[in-house]
Amino acid sequence: MNEQNYEKAYDPIAARERRAAREKLRHRKQQRRRRMVLRLVALCLAVVLTVCVVPPLCNRAEQLLYPRKYEQLVEKWAAAYELDPLLVYAFIRTESGFDPQATSSVDARGLMQMTEETFLWMRSKIAPEEPLTFADLYDPDTAIRFGCYYLHLCMVRYKGDVSTAAAAYHSGWGTVDQLLQIEEHSADGETLQGFPYNQMHHYVNKITACYQAYQRLYAGQ
Repeated sequence: MNEQNYEKAYDPIAARERRAAREKLRHRKQQRRRRMVLRLVALCLAVVLTVCVVPPLCNRAEQLLYPRKYEQLVEKWAAAYELDPLLVYAFIRTESGFDPQATSSVDARGLMQMTEETFLWMRSKIAPEEPLTFADLYDPDTAIRFGCYYLHLCMVRYKGDVSTAAAAYHSGWGTVDQLLQIEEHSADGETLQGFPYNQMHHYVNKITACYQAYQRLYAGQ
């Protein structure tokens, strides 16, 4: 191609436009790659946060709903009466919501909601010489001490079965013993598989669900 024809064929403006178009295309590709990298980084961060950060935060939030108040007293009396402290927390949370001044419609008192009749019976067993009165159940130490001993008796009587012991704690040994004689409610005559009374059924479900929550949140701690 001679110089005159080359000059006609070469258009500097068009060449600049082509270079600009190529540069623009390259820039767009770089932007897309950067966006993809940023998305991958964001996704990785989200996975890390989900795996490492969110569960502990959720656990801490749930622990506020299932606290371990009066920890020293619970640990002391649970150990004295061979109970799982987490089970004791489940009973206190269910019975009184950790309110030491709680009083029921039938005048059950304190953190573990003991009636006067049961209190007097427990006092005759573990504190016959102590000048304790029914009003002393508003004292957390006395309430947890007496409640743990009664729960210990229930657990021993019913072979360590939490559901049956909970039914007895709520409804009394006489009621549970009668149900144990009915095959529909007990296959072995020692533990209950059925809880025919609405209040008993609801109470046992609350205790077992609460105990499971405490085990999940605090096991190994």
